[in-house]
Amino acid sequence: MLSNTVFHHIGIAVESIERTAELFIEAGYKMTSVFFDSKQNVNISFLEKAGSPLLELVEPVNEKSPIRNILNKVGVSAYHLCYEVENLEESITQLRKKKFMLLAKSVEAVAFNGRRICFLYHKETGLVELLEK
Repeated sequence: MLSNTVFHHIGIAVESIERTAELFIEAGYKMTSVFFDSKQNVNISFLEKAGSPLLELVEPVNEKSPIRNILNKVGVSAYHLCYEVENLEESITQLRKKKFMLLAKSVEAVAFNGRRICFLYHKETGLVELLEK
């Protein structure tokens, strides 16, 4: 991948943020507010616990949500890893040279206060989200 990336979170496709979060809260996680992201057509919340990776719960808002496809195929599951990068365009260029496929152009993410994100795919790593610092 890239040497200048910093791991940020694990994305988990869920049917219900509340039902899934309840189980993690029992294990000591704390849940953030729920954000509606109209660009991605999903609701998002984060689960935090000291010493553990940050978890992003991603819930479809309707049948047109891209998360719906993941849930229909495999059910609730971790489906992406997110890494922070200094320069989004430069990182995309470097990853495309390594045969990563850009799935859509970058967008401003509600859950990250307008910071830009994008998703790339590689058959050896699966889905990767880049989050610009």
